[in-house]
Parts: sequence; C-alpha cells; structure tokens
Amino acid sequence: MKSIWQFPLRDRRSQLLGIALPIVGGMLSQNLLNLVDIAMVGRLGDSALAATGVGSFANYLSVSMVLGLSTGVQAIAARRLGQGRDDETAIALNGGLFLALIIGVTLSIVLGSLAPTLFPLLNSDPAVVEQGVPYLQVRLLAIAAVGMNFAFRGYWSAVHLTRLYFRTIVTMHVLNIFLNWVLIFGKLGMPALGVVGAGTATTISIFVGTLLYFLLGLKHAREQGFLRGLPKKEDLKGQIKLSLPASMQQIFASAGLVIMIWILGQVGTAEVAAANVLMTLALTLMLPSMGLGIAASTLVGNALGKKNIDDAELWGWQAATLTVIGNLIIGVLLFLFAKPVLSLFIQDPETVQLAYIPLLITAAIVSWDNAGIVLMNAIQGAGATGRVMVISFVGQWLIFLPLAWIVGVGFGYGLLGIWSMQGFYRTLQAIVFAWTWRQRAWSQISV
Repeated sequence: MKSIWQFPLRDRRSQLLGIALPIVGGMLSQNLLNLVDIAMVGRLGDSALAATGVGSFANYLSVSMVLGLSTGVQAIAARRLGQGRDDETAIALNGGLFLALIIGVTLSIVLGSLAPTLFPLLNSDPAVVEQGVPYLQVRLLAIAAVGMNFAFRGYWSAVHLTRLYFRTIVTMHVLNIFLNWVLIFGKLGMPALGVVGAGTATTISIFVGTLLYFLLGLKHAREQGFLRGLPKKEDLKGQIKLSLPASMQQIFASAGLVIMIWILGQVGTAEVAAANVLMTLALTLMLPSMGLGIAASTLVGNALGKKNIDDAELWGWQAATLTVIGNLIIGVLLFLFAKPVLSLFIQDPETVQLAYIPLLITAAIVSWDNAGIVLMNAIQGAGATGRVMVISFVGQWLIFLPLAWIVGVGFGYGLLGIWSMQGFYRTLQAIVFAWTWRQRAWSQISV
C-alpha cells in the first residue's frame, strides 16, 4: 500500500476527473433533456405526464437487455489497455455492436407488437393508456441504436476518450429538444403530436447519435480494430458472460422501477405524476456520480491489467470520496430549495406538497447512495458483474418492493411510505457495496 500512496492524490484526482467530467457533462445533459421533456409534456396535463413517465420506465425495462453491453465492452477494453494490447481494444466494441444489433432488432419487433396489451397492466387510467401506448411504441424502435450507443460509451470510457461521448450526446440532446418543440406543439408547419411527438423526437436523436458514433469510430478506433472483425468465439463468450449479468441487473432494476410505478398507480394518478418528477430529479443527482463510477471502472480495469490490485482498490475509494463530498453540498441545497425546484415541473400545488417530503428523503440519503453507485461501477469494472447483479436483485426485489407494497398500499402511507422504504433500501445497498469492495474478492477475476 505504501507505494500506492506515494502517487500524488492531486494527480489521481486529475485522472479521475479527466475521464469522469465529460461523462458527467453528458449525463447532466441527458437529465436536462429529461427535465425539459417533463416541463414540455407537463403543459399537457397530469395524464400526459403520467403517460410519459410510465412509458419511459417501460422503455427503460425494454432496453435493459442491451445496456449491459457497455459494461462488458468497457471492462475488456480497459483491461487490454492496461495490458498494453492497444491494437485489440476495439475488438470488444465490435462484439458489443453485433450483440446490440441482434438483440435490439428482435426486442423492437416483439415488444412493439405487445405494447398495447402490456401497457394497461402498468396503469389502468384510460387517458394514460391512450397516450402512453403510441409513445412507448415509437421509443421501442430505437432499442438496437441505444445498445450500440452504450457500447460506444463503454469503449470511449475504457480508452480515456470520453470527450467524444460528450460531444456526441450533447449534439443528440440539442437536436432532441429542438424536435420536442417542433413535434409536441406543432411548430414549423408540423402537426402537434403531443406525447407521441416527444417519443418521436427522442428516437430520431438516438439514431443520429449512432451515426455520429460510427463516424468517430472510423476516425479514432480503426487502428485499434474497429470494424475489423468480431472477437474470437471464446472471447465473445467471455464478453457475453460479463455483459449478461450487467444486463440482467439493468432488467431487474428497471422492472423494479416499473413495479414501483404500478404500486404508485394503486394509490393514484397524482402520485404517479409526482413520482415521475421525483425519479427524474433523483437521476439528476445520481448521474454525475455514475460518471465518476464509470471513470473508476476504467481505472480499476487499467490497474488490474497491470496486476496492481492495491492501486485498483484505491481508485474505487477515491472516486467514492469525491462523490460523498460533492453530494453533501447538493443535498443541503436541495433541502433549502425543495419546493421551488418541484414547482418548476409540477403545476398543481397539491401535487407539489405530495412530493415535498419524499424529495427531502432523497436529499438526506444522496451522499451515501451515490457513493454506493460509484463502488458498484468499480466492482463491475473489475469483472464481478454477477456479484453486483445479486446484490442489486436482493436489495430491490426481496427488500424494497415488498416493503413498498406493505407500507405504501397495505398500511396506507402512499407515496411517502414508498419513498421512505426506498431510502432504507438504497442505504443498505450502499453499505453492502462498500463491504464487497473492501473484501477484494473481485481482484481474482480474469477478463
């Protein structure tokens, strides 16, 4: 450990932030887009807001099978970079793009046809269903493109080129906001499509982003093997072995969110609308920490490629420390300005009051919750994707969701009871991730 601590902390912080800041910027851009979506759709009323909320989480569940491809690409490419095998780093990207195409197209066809049947199971309000089904169907068209974009993000993160991710995603989001304005409200001679316009704008911007990523890949990753062949059969199996648990974790997580929305739907439409805003705000707080987690994942993989386990562990702790410090400040500000923030996105004063105390709960746990997210990413970067999947599944499905139903619906505490149980589960999960990182069993995994 002594040799690791001789490396100046300032230099290590610079490496973390050099990778993380473009990711953080891109993720903040994503959440800004989400907030703009809510603000625009919110003008159409609670039913429209609930429709996009349910549709968005259903879409997230649908694309979860391809989101884990990013983890596999990043873990392998970062390890190869640490091993000095630079000319092989993009082979994993090729594998991720191939898997995204096969899985994504299949899911788009199957789930798009089932959307009219499945959506009413999530929310029975006829006004929500009428607007939500076509919104979900148009979003489902982009599953393969989403998977490819995440594979590219994993690669750019692994090779310390996150600035390319940032440039591309900001371009996508500027286009998305413009198309929202045009298609939701019927500007520039286009028909006013309302909720469906919001979904169409998002899908178009995703495909444009995929095209930009391919062009960047040809420019920056051709010598590293981009589009020069798939991984060998055994290597592709290894990539699937890494990616599948990460995808399953995403599926369990997103399915859990959908179940939570369903539980809230048993309480009332206003609660669903309030929860949509609360979860979007929670993501705003979470995404910067995910950027630091992705940076830690890359640096952990690089260190393990050099067979330096102590250095790998230290990257995780230092990224988590930066997260705690930053989120303490954010949590205090949110405590002070909770109602004004909610009023930006919710028009009904009663719905604002409904969301107020749950937002304070989010502010109270944000520091350790996000530190847990950083360590979760570090564990995945070491290749222990299966362990992360198990921890996440147990916390969400065996602890949180049963308690949310019992307290929120059974005992009648509604949104406040559900959000309190979420705070408890997120705190417990962060503790388990910290303990797992400290045990260092992840250091024995070969990638």
